Amino acid sequence: MAVATQSVSDARSPWLARYREVRARTLELTAPLSPEDCALQSMPDASPAKWHLAHTTWFFETFVVAPRDQDYVAFDPAFKVLFNSYYNGIGDKHPRPERGLLSRPSLAAVLAYRAHVDRAMLACCEAAAHDASLAALIELGLSHEQQHQELILTDILHLMSRNPTHPALYPAGARKSHRPADVEWTAFPAGISHVGHAGSGFAFDNETPRHRVWLDAFELASRPVTNREFIAFIDDDGYRRPDLWLSLGWDTVVAQEWIAPLYWERHDAGWRAFTLQGMLDVEPDAPASHISMFEADAYARWAGARLPTEFEWETAMSSPRAPRWGDVWEWTSSSYAPYPGFRAAAGAIGEYNGKFMCNQYVLRGGSIATPPGHARPTYRNFFPAEARWQWSGVRLARGAS
Repeated sequence: MAVATQSVSDARSPWLARYREVRARTLELTAPLSPEDCALQSMPDASPAKWHLAHTTWFFETFVVAPRDQDYVAFDPAFKVLFNSYYNGIGDKHPRPERGLLSRPSLAAVLAYRAHVDRAMLACCEAAAHDASLAALIELGLSHEQQHQELILTDILHLMSRNPTHPALYPAGARKSHRPADVEWTAFPAGISHVGHAGSGFAFDNETPRHRVWLDAFELASRPVTNREFIAFIDDDGYRRPDLWLSLGWDTVVAQEWIAPLYWERHDAGWRAFTLQGMLDVEPDAPASHISMFEADAYARWAGARLPTEFEWETAMSSPRAPRWGDVWEWTSSSYAPYPGFRAAAGAIGEYNGKFMCNQYVLRGGSIATPPGHARPTYRNFFPAEARWQWSGVRLARGAS
């Protein structure tokens, strides 16, 4: 279903063009899915595609349309609870682990809900051209939807991995060729570094305020660890050596019976992995992905290196000597915590990031599932140390030689 088109022209409202583009992309991602695909939830950390379609719409309805249009009529008052994620300031929420039990509303009803809110957003997009605060809120909503575009792919991959037929959801096409060069190490001197977002472009609140940090001299690898290199770790009994692991990581390995990255299966003398294109041979020279922070840390220790801090990573990737990044989210050793002087916005919208600054680690970069233009060197992604269903990998760091 296409985003609604009305009399407001894209030329008169650049925000409308941006809004249409992002909303259409979400529908493109879900187009290959059946209604049954969109309704299921494979674990509490993942959500059904139908819920993502509705929640991103709920965001615009709740924070943009309803407060500004006294004549707006809600598509369904029950959606206020069903598709609230974690905004306690808004009111009640449907339990996250039970999102997959929502057989109703139907996918058709959710798509009609999207079209309903899209029509109401036309006037808001036009007004945003002359209202900076409204424009900032719409931009937040669009960036929020792009985050959910990535989650749609990661969540549906996890869901389909539980299907023994190993379905291929998206066209295979030509596999990207990976021919990584030998790892080179770029040295960065000790000194004060400025980190965090600065400038007029969009950033999430957890990227601010910009501040100074002291960094000892360090070196960063020129590329992420490849599958070939990670297989060497596996073959050297990396998953059976407790000396390589953090205590909680080893407990997780034992409890979950990990023997390889998520989605990998032994096949004859090699490995296969489940992908959005079905079950495929593991490509040796592609970046290793779907590994937890525990696995990334254990590999780094096995390799005689370590994980970078998020500030080392940002300093390196913001420099003229920045290596290529963006194929996988890269784990850092930094706990997800507020920057000095961080203040969450007032009201329910302030619950966006700050409330999650506990028991999680920062990832930097982006992945093959990240929408183009969404990532930047200051972007702070975050997940628990045991999380593996994202396209997450590792780039090594070490002290200056």
